[in-house]
Amino acid sequence: METFSLLADGFAVALNPFTLMLAVAGCIIGTMVGALPGLGPSNGVAILIPLAFSFGLDATEALILMTSVYYGAMYGGRISSILLNIPGDEPALMTTLDGYPMAKAGRASDALVLSGVASFVGAFLATIGLMLLAPMLAQVAFLFGPAEYFALYLLAFSTLGGIASNNQRKAALAACIGLAIAMIGLDNSSGMPRLTGGNMHLMDGVDFLVAIVGLFAVSEVFIFIESHGKSSAIGVKIDKITIPVKDIVRTSGTMLRSTVIGFIAGILPGAGASLGSFLAYMAEKSTVRDNSRFGKGDPRGVAAPEAGNNAAAGGALVPMLTLGVPGSGTTAVLLALLMTLNITPGPLLFTERPEVVWGLIAALLIANIVLLILNVPMVRIFVKVLSVPPGVLLPGVTMVSFVGIYSLSGSSFDLLLMIAFGVLGYLLRKLDVPTVPIILGILLGNHMEDSLRRAMVLSGGDWQYLYSSKIAIGLWIAAIVGFIAPLFLKRFITKPSRVEPDEASDG
Repeated sequence: METFSLLADGFAVALNPFTLMLAVAGCIIGTMVGALPGLGPSNGVAILIPLAFSFGLDATEALILMTSVYYGAMYGGRISSILLNIPGDEPALMTTLDGYPMAKAGRASDALVLSGVASFVGAFLATIGLMLLAPMLAQVAFLFGPAEYFALYLLAFSTLGGIASNNQRKAALAACIGLAIAMIGLDNSSGMPRLTGGNMHLMDGVDFLVAIVGLFAVSEVFIFIESHGKSSAIGVKIDKITIPVKDIVRTSGTMLRSTVIGFIAGILPGAGASLGSFLAYMAEKSTVRDNSRFGKGDPRGVAAPEAGNNAAAGGALVPMLTLGVPGSGTTAVLLALLMTLNITPGPLLFTERPEVVWGLIAALLIANIVLLILNVPMVRIFVKVLSVPPGVLLPGVTMVSFVGIYSLSGSSFDLLLMIAFGVLGYLLRKLDVPTVPIILGILLGNHMEDSLRRAMVLSGGDWQYLYSSKIAIGLWIAAIVGFIAPLFLKRFITKPSRVEPDEASDG
């Protein structure tokens, strides 16, 4: 009963006209961002965080706006996957396997509507799972001491980026870069400057948002200029939007099974929506009686990954809110948002700031209904986003990034630092080094260091204290498995070749 009482309080926050407007706006913006190939939810949220601060939003309003963008981008990623055979982001990769063949067979409308319904089922049920599971996990978090938190942070570093990266060594290198950046500034214990080079601007360390906007948004501008210099074109045309009732009924079991798989994958720190999408697709393909149509335009091959990746998006919020450890790259950006707002995610968040947690959950339930409406009868509007010329899109992205960061600090040094991070992000992406572990290192590096120091103080310098409890041992084992497992999973993931828009049109 207490849960429903808190949820009712959350709806009182979410149904505020201004908050509701933010949720709807976030859904629209997020769907547009997700529809653009390569941008994805991480970049969309990173770009808009400075804008949220520019408008003076409070913690609850800012978090609701950004999570609505997050959910909207997860919905929108399927659009370019189905119409162009180009995933809007990494989690939408598996949707191309059957979504594009359906579109090529003249069923683009059916594929878009079916994927929209599957996205709704996955995200809506995952939000309910977040509502029920997060408070229980928050109670478990009270059992964590410095040794357990150190092992938990290690687990996050071991797994985050593993599925999205082709090389675990590169993911580890990126995490080390992030940890090194986190060391910049004054030492928490001695007060001595570290790695500042005598620059007074770096005494307080590197600002989360400057690094995030630079690595994600500014580097994306460089990538976009290089790879999308010409106006995009829709590969497969769609005419009248119809509701494929038979396909929806036929795949209802697929959606439910994939939602469970995706939600569990999302809860795992670092696994995220990419793993949820992959596991949901492979599980459905291996369990159904007749899978001969998979890869050739089977509706189940569209419903499974979409339900899986959207459920994983909701599941990824569970460890972020209850443990302060992001479950995906986007939740790492959301974690930075909370820390910038002086809100510390963790078990105390549910008791100290219940309006933030339950307002967010209520807003996400409403946002999913809004997204279903936007992504079924109004999907043709978002398809038009694919034809936006980069010459129009890029100046807007750049302007929002620069104006937003400058409005926060008023420092030209932060703008230069943001550009430097943008160049770094561009070079790393050209080298196929993931940028998400860098962000995680910047966010959690100091917390990991503090946990290690407290553990050593409590144990008198005995390193065995770090794996002295059952929880710590379990987390150490999970970290090792999480680092090694992607090396084997990659063998089973075959990325479909991308079809250029012109070629798609000719097909």
